[in-house]
Amino acid sequence: MSTEHDWITTPLTAELLRGALDLERTAHGVLLHRLPARARAQCDDPQLAMAESQPSGVRLAFRTRATAVELDTLPTKRVYTGAPPRPEGMYDLLVDGRLTARTAVTGGNTMTVDLATGTAEHASGPVGTLRFDGLSDAAKDVEIWLPHRETTELVALRTNASVEPLPDRGRKVWLHHGSSISHGSDADGPTGTWPALAASLGGVELVNLGLGGGALLDPFTARAMRDTPADLLSIKIGINVVNADLMRLRAFGPAVHGFLDTLRDGHPTAPLLVVSPIHCPIHEDTPGPGAFDLSALSEGELRFRATGDPAERAMGKLTLGVIREELARIVAQRAADDPHLHYLDGCALYGEADFAELPLPDQLHPDAATHRRIGERFAKAAFAAGGPFAGRGA
Repeated sequence: MSTEHDWITTPLTAELLRGALDLERTAHGVLLHRLPARARAQCDDPQLAMAESQPSGVRLAFRTRATAVELDTLPTKRVYTGAPPRPEGMYDLLVDGRLTARTAVTGGNTMTVDLATGTAEHASGPVGTLRFDGLSDAAKDVEIWLPHRETTELVALRTNASVEPLPDRGRKVWLHHGSSISHGSDADGPTGTWPALAASLGGVELVNLGLGGGALLDPFTARAMRDTPADLLSIKIGINVVNADLMRLRAFGPAVHGFLDTLRDGHPTAPLLVVSPIHCPIHEDTPGPGAFDLSALSEGELRFRATGDPAERAMGKLTLGVIREELARIVAQRAADDPHLHYLDGCALYGEADFAELPLPDQLHPDAATHRRIGERFAKAAFAAGGPFAGRGA
């Protein structure tokens, strides 16, 4: 066995990464993308560009006898003017499937966002290094899950023993798409997002296309999912459509049908689960658009509010209640010809009683405890006996 000073640098290639759909070579190293280049070229929304480059669910995965691992990264950390500091992005180390260590990295770029004006300023910073040591010298599966809310460039991977790509363990691949809630929002770390927790409980490999602000039934996202190999699929739709005030009821139904049609073009018989929104009081009966609560921001708190008028539902504006009814109707209609299509009411994952016990801190996003609850409930609903994904794990 080499000493930890006899570092071996391993090229960062797609074979060592899981959960990313594209790798972009940069001046520093590798920038990870969760949407392919063709999809990114079809939308110039800076919010989506930021979200898809934040590696929620992306992890380095390899087998090694190394007792020490170093990873150089260049994260982009966000600062919101007037708001409390955001938690540091965490890197979770799993050894043979068990969470063994969690750490952050210093350095990195900074993006300062002024919520009152909508402007952003970017400042360059240095590459940082994180280290995991004291590992067993036995052969083991190692995964390093990357920060779910920080755009991350991987610069270098060093170990004191050789590494090889993690072999196929025969686990099914679960491809999921959703909003910032699926992206991870205020989870305590990358393995603490509800999809990561559910995937662990279900014994499946996760590809997480949870895109903060980006679950908008975009055709390019549907095509990306169509073209991504997967055994199990789910989409969680609703909150972004409402808080972006993107479409009316007339457009929503056909957009859902079109999205599902595209998924079925690539995955004609895979179990496909449509999940409606979790409970969110500000948008249950009040349409969007959603907005930052500037009065709360003036007091140093980050909260969201709904700015629509409930009376506008009569004109086709969408609320979460309307969307749940429409999704249930569409799935029931399609399931007559598609026995592998299923529906899950998001309020079964987090409902009104849950909000009373575990309120959404900013009125929109679940905290770490709520992510655990949603993940456990999803795993029970989807992977347990009788669920649409039952018996679909390893």
